Amino acid sequence: MDYTETIRKRAVELIESGEVACIIGWTAGRLEYQRTPFCANTIDQAETLVCDQHCEHALGKYVLEQKDKGCIGLLTRGCESRAINRLIADNQLKREEVYLIGIPCYGCTTRENVELKRCAECQFRNPIIYDELIADPAPEPKNNRFADVEELESMGREKRRAFFDLMYETCIRCHACRQACPCCTCKVCFAEQEREGWQGKQFDIEQSRYYGVTRSFHVGDRCIECGECERVCPMGLPLMTLMHKQVKDIDELFGPYEGGGLTSEPHDAMRMFKQDDVEEFM
Repeated sequence: MDYTETIRKRAVELIESGEVACIIGWTAGRLEYQRTPFCANTIDQAETLVCDQHCEHALGKYVLEQKDKGCIGLLTRGCESRAINRLIADNQLKREEVYLIGIPCYGCTTRENVELKRCAECQFRNPIIYDELIADPAPEPKNNRFADVEELESMGREKRRAFFDLMYETCIRCHACRQACPCCTCKVCFAEQEREGWQGKQFDIEQSRYYGVTRSFHVGDRCIECGECERVCPMGLPLMTLMHKQVKDIDELFGPYEGGGLTSEPHDAMRMFKQDDVEEFM
């Protein structure tokens, strides 16, 4: 997968015509296999954009930092398009504020040319929404994104508790997962509320568990399954296992999961009461 020349040419045209104020994409990093999120404001900068299998950063949330400039061009794969839908549903963005350059995705790889875990679990390789698509759609994968959850569910209660205890013992509460997540857009996070007894600053497993579980419920039925939380975690915690467990439960209890950015309309299974809700689990 290498669309570098195509997206450079299109980015130059869009900036030159004034159709967009800038283009958010990727540029080359210091090492051959590294790509860095990049905002191209000029034609010269647009000619440094890169789009290949090493572009592992999801870009959707970067739009919020640039939207005051005018219409923002965004290189948009499946994960970026779902993030944009989520931001629109959460009233963080208007559709007319972004121009989406659709990119069919065949998955990102590591320096050893191994497909990233989140790409192996991806359900939507093509953008859900776009203004233009620069190539033919990629074949949609047939995979089991709940394999990690099924393994967790097969454990006994004590083994599951040990799994999560180890996870929260390791957490350093750097909040990188929150910063990267397109569903986390609160102006003041609950973890930083200046309220006594709300969220402690001390480093212990209970406070880390409180942060992790509360954040997962806040994201809850809005998770777009982009895997950014897990990718940016400096401790390598399996954060998507917890999110996939919630998605799987919603799938089974409330019907097909619709919160993952498949539309720009909010579908909040856990926060919206319906008279025909499934109630067998209550």
